[in-house]
Amino acid sequence: MLNTLDTWALTLAVFIPLAGVVVLGFVDRTWEKGLKGITLLVSLLTLADGIYLLARFDYGASDALQFEVNRHWIDAINSHYHVGIDGISLPMLVLSMFITVLCVVYSWDHFPEPYNPKSFLMLILVLEVGMNGTFVAEDLILFFVFFELVLLPMYFMIGVWGGPNRQYASIKFFLYTLFGSALMILGFLAIYFKGGQTFDIPELVAKGGIASHVTELWIFGGLFMGFAIKVPMFPFHTWLPDAHTEAPTVGSVILAAILLKLGTYGFIRIAIPILPDAAKSWAPWIGGLAVIGIIYGALGCLAQRDLKRLIAFSSVAHMGFVMLGISTLTSYGINAAVFGMVAHGLITGMLFFLAGSIGERFGTREINRLGGLLVQAPKLGWILGFCAMASLGLPGLAGFWGEFPAILSAYQPAAGLNEALFRGYMVVASIGTVLAAGYLLWMYQRTAFGLPRDEFAEAHIHDIHTPEWIAWTPLLVAIVALGVYPHLLFHVTTDAVDGVTAALKAVGG
Repeated sequence: MLNTLDTWALTLAVFIPLAGVVVLGFVDRTWEKGLKGITLLVSLLTLADGIYLLARFDYGASDALQFEVNRHWIDAINSHYHVGIDGISLPMLVLSMFITVLCVVYSWDHFPEPYNPKSFLMLILVLEVGMNGTFVAEDLILFFVFFELVLLPMYFMIGVWGGPNRQYASIKFFLYTLFGSALMILGFLAIYFKGGQTFDIPELVAKGGIASHVTELWIFGGLFMGFAIKVPMFPFHTWLPDAHTEAPTVGSVILAAILLKLGTYGFIRIAIPILPDAAKSWAPWIGGLAVIGIIYGALGCLAQRDLKRLIAFSSVAHMGFVMLGISTLTSYGINAAVFGMVAHGLITGMLFFLAGSIGERFGTREINRLGGLLVQAPKLGWILGFCAMASLGLPGLAGFWGEFPAILSAYQPAAGLNEALFRGYMVVASIGTVLAAGYLLWMYQRTAFGLPRDEFAEAHIHDIHTPEWIAWTPLLVAIVALGVYPHLLFHVTTDAVDGVTAALKAVGG
């Protein structure tokens, strides 16, 4: 039996930030300290709720929904307010809360132009509502509402506070994701009518799929478009480099650390367990696009001259490893994918923080104009090097456990999948790790080594500020902790992932 606080825990996780938005709406925009303090307090209260969930979670039953609440919502279409978490959603929910707090701290003295702290902080909290809600939703309509809620605040964050090409980037981001969402909601409606007129995710999973294989294939295709654009997978990735490059630093961090994971989470939570038969038919195509994305993203990085754009293309490659693990349809591969989602959120979020601070100090992110960072701002330079090593998958850091197991899982995919094909994918993905080392070391050498360029030789470049230390230290500690002791995460996710793959085994080879 749930106690009263347990019953409210997930609802509070979603709606505490919304209450913060309402409070900020009544605060005078000129009271900057108050705006910052209220936002930080709200984000910390939300994180405290996440810590409570971690403490109360039954790790021995991580495959079962916990803190579950199921209430009537829209009776006309049999849609419920159904929330719950298991070993897959818990890490993603806590990551969302964690990253939001760090973004608020970083914003303390890094508000972008036009200078409007009130609106900017309100958008961060609205984003948190959508992200947290997506990870706890157990009803397809509820999932869709939260999934779409993140679209508008990110559109405004890029379009108002972004770089010179912000209007183009924000519209491109909006149209791409809206198109995918339109196909996704059509898929949800098809599931409703073909799956017993219910939107309840656990109930749909228990049914073991839809009777008609052809219908299931088409429905999976609609969900694939919605989730693949969000990931984003090749060839639907073209909105991402523009959005990242033009977004303010905090926008890039949230986009990389959390929003991209909504797509991969959708595959694991909805598409694969609800449509297991179609998942097996689609898996070779998903794996193929994943490895193309790994190589394409790496080659794209080698061609970049803007630091943020390089990191953006690296996200295409790293999310390719996540999707490769998912495409194997094995517990080992999906477990690696979940770890990769968390590791990518920590590492790439940290890289975007660094890119934003470097661009702010030097007035440029052009790699050819940077150099000598270890001379002018040594702490900043060493942390950049550390994060580059983590991103390329150095053993002992979190990135290794996101990439290596995903590659290894392709050696033996689920029964019924072509082993030779997936072993070919494994070889191609392995080449991608070499290219990753190439572009990251090249980037680090050009930005950190040598002497400062003539235009910055006499400039006083500040090293790391106090808000940056506070925001970055937890990320750096988490990258090391998960790299040295990956069991911290694997023991949470393994049983829940086994529950997802059980639906696949039920449909046979």
